[in-house]
Amino acid sequence: MPLLRPFDYSNIARDSQGIAHYLNRPPSLVHMLRATVDRVPSAEALVELGGRRFTYRQLWGSAAQVAGGLRAAGIQPGDRVAIRYGNGIDWCVAFFGIQLAGATAVPVNIRFSDVEIEYVVNDSGASYVFLPGDPLPAGPPLAVESTQPSDVAAIFYTSGTTGFPKGAMTTHENFLANMESCRRVGFLPADLEIRTLVSVPLFHVTGCNSQLLPTCEAGGTTVIMPSFHVQDFLAAIPAERIGFLASVPAIYWLAINQANFPSFDMSGVQRLMYGGAPTPPDLIAKILESFPNAQVSNCYGLTETASLTTWLPYQYSVTRPESIGVAVPNIDLRLTDVSGDVGELMIRGSNVVPGYWNKPEATAETFADGWLRTGDLARLDDEGFVQIVDRKKDMVNRGGENVYCVEVESALCAHIDVFEVAVMGVPDAMMGEKVGAMVVPKPGRSVAVAELIEFAKTRLADFKVPQYMIVRSEFLPRNPGGKILKKALRQNVDWGTPLR
Repeated sequence: MPLLRPFDYSNIARDSQGIAHYLNRPPSLVHMLRATVDRVPSAEALVELGGRRFTYRQLWGSAAQVAGGLRAAGIQPGDRVAIRYGNGIDWCVAFFGIQLAGATAVPVNIRFSDVEIEYVVNDSGASYVFLPGDPLPAGPPLAVESTQPSDVAAIFYTSGTTGFPKGAMTTHENFLANMESCRRVGFLPADLEIRTLVSVPLFHVTGCNSQLLPTCEAGGTTVIMPSFHVQDFLAAIPAERIGFLASVPAIYWLAINQANFPSFDMSGVQRLMYGGAPTPPDLIAKILESFPNAQVSNCYGLTETASLTTWLPYQYSVTRPESIGVAVPNIDLRLTDVSGDVGELMIRGSNVVPGYWNKPEATAETFADGWLRTGDLARLDDEGFVQIVDRKKDMVNRGGENVYCVEVESALCAHIDVFEVAVMGVPDAMMGEKVGAMVVPKPGRSVAVAELIEFAKTRLADFKVPQYMIVRSEFLPRNPGGKILKKALRQNVDWGTPLR
C-alpha cells in the first residue's frame, strides 16, 4: 500500500543530510512572539486559573523587563538560566524573558528530588535561577532579535538510565518546527479561535512546546492550571471555553470517572489529543463518547524530538486504536535491528535536537547521521502507521512520566538490608503503568516494606517511588549472563493492592 499522506506537505526542503525543514518559518521564538504581539496586541494570551490574565502586549512588556533584569544581573546571550517556578504566568514570562535576553532556558522538573534538581542546575551551568517565591527580575526593556534558528533556546532534562538526567539541547528551529507540525496536523488550526488548557507541567515538552508555544504563534489563549485538581479541570473547560485539550490518558480517565462528570458541558471541545502512555481501546471509546464534538487523536513524541513526531488522524481513532499514527510532515521514520516485523524506531527531522548538553558519549550513542535512536521497539506498516510494541530501554511509563527501572533499583539496593531488586511496570487502568519492585533481602536479614518506601522517598522523586512492593526470599532468576529475567518474574505475579 502507498504511504498515507493526510497532512500538508508543501514548503518543505531537505538539506544535504536529507533532513526535512519547513520553509518560511520565523528565525526564532523572539521573532514569533513579536509577530503575534504586532498582529493581536490586545488578545488574551495567558490565563492563570484562579489568577491573572495577560494580553499579548502585557506578555511582551513583562518578558522584555525580565530580559532587562537578567542583563542587569550579568546574563549574556548563550548563558543558561534555570526556571524552578511551578505552572503559572510567571513561568511563561520567565521563559520568554530568557529568550528576549538571548539566553538559554533550563526548565526544571520540580517533581525531581532535591539532589536531582541540584544536579540539573549545576550540570547546565545555570548562571541565574528563578526560584520558587522569588519575584521576577526587572530592568530596562530588552529584546535581542539577532538569535539564529540553530541557537539553543532551551535545555529540557529527561531522566537517564544511569540515574543522571540528560539535557536535550532544543534549538529555536526545533521549537518552530514542532509548532508548525502542530498546525499542519490540525491540532491547533490557525483559522479557529484557540483556547487550550494546560493541565500538564510546563517543564514538559507537551505543555510548553505543543500547547503554550503554538497557541502563542496563533494568537490564541493558553489557560494554565497551577496544579492539577480534577474538579478544577472539569470546571475550567466550559468556564474558559476550552476548545483544545492535550493530556496523558490518566487525566482523561480520572475526569471521565468522576461521579459529576455528566454535569459539565464538554460540547465546546473541538480537538482532543492523548499520548505519552499506553491507552486501552476501551478508554479511547469512552473519550469519544464523553467529548462528542471533539476530533480525538493519538500522538507520540519525545523530549529529544521537541514533542510531536507522529499523529493519528482522528478518522483512525476507532479503526487503528493500537497505532500512534503516521509521521508528521517533516519527519522520516525507519526501523533498525529488525527481528521479524519489529525493530528499534529511528527518527529524522528538523525538530530532532542536536544532542545532549555536556554528554558527548550519550549524544554519540543516541544520535547518528541525523537519526535519533528512540529505544522504542515498533512496527511500521506499508501505509506508515506506527505501533509501539515494547521498550528497548528498561523503564516504566507512569502516566506519561518515564521512570527508569535501573534508577529505582539502584536506590533500593543502597539500603543496608537489601540484596537485589527488580523493578517493572504494573498495569494500571488510570496511569497506564505504576512502579512495582520485587526485593530480596540479604541472607539472614529482613526488611519491612514501609521502611523501604520511606528509604526510597529520600533518594527518588515521588513519582519514581514504588507503589507496589513484594519482598521475596528466593533469589531473582537470571540468565547465564547474569541479567535478571523480568519476563519470568511477571508471570503469575500477584502484586496485591497499591501502597499509596
